[in-house]
Amino acid sequence: MVIDLDKCSGCQTWSLPAMQKTCGDHWTRKSAKGRTISWIELIPYIEGEYPHIKARLLPRPCMHCDHPPCTKVCPVNATYKNEEGLVAQINHRCIGCRYCTTACPYTVKYFNWYTPQWPKEMKGSLNRDVSIRTKGVVEKCSFCSHRLLKAREKVKAEGRDLLPEDYIPACVQACPSGAMYFGDLNDPFSAVSSLSRERRAFRLMEDLGTEPKVYYLSEGM
Repeated sequence: MVIDLDKCSGCQTWSLPAMQKTCGDHWTRKSAKGRTISWIELIPYIEGEYPHIKARLLPRPCMHCDHPPCTKVCPVNATYKNEEGLVAQINHRCIGCRYCTTACPYTVKYFNWYTPQWPKEMKGSLNRDVSIRTKGVVEKCSFCSHRLLKAREKVKAEGRDLLPEDYIPACVQACPSGAMYFGDLNDPFSAVSSLSRERRAFRLMEDLGTEPKVYYLSEGM
């Protein structure tokens, strides 16, 4: 994934398809305890030194690292790196030890402290392609891996190879400013591969050696 910070307006439209799992007063109580779940967060940060400073906003999904610390500490292989290179999660295998949340330097894994609740009126809008996670497991952004499974089944039925437009995460599809790009980094001709080699490209905490697969294009250059 590549996120162009020059295009990003901080509108958080992607929070609708990747929204928190709780609503109403229940969500408010969780928020007060710092126990909400978000697949992407908008992180504010400051550049420079006072008085010459500039405020920035950084969308932060799971980095889907090539060398993910979280997978190395999971005792039951509930989180692992799949054949596409995504850091996947088997929620119902998770035993809730939270080693992975501690190991992740990007703090993008969330523990499910409570039984998920939705108002009766919202139950019909739940995504039938995604199973409901239970209390006591860890969750995170999966780059909408359920969409990848559907795309695989579709192209298999049609007897063809997977094309870039067959699999796009919901956040990328929802972004109104076109600031988010998604594709195959191993393909030197793909849009994300080309953008990742731009002069503006950078990754978070590259010095840790995690090799995150989310790239950012810096602003104002």
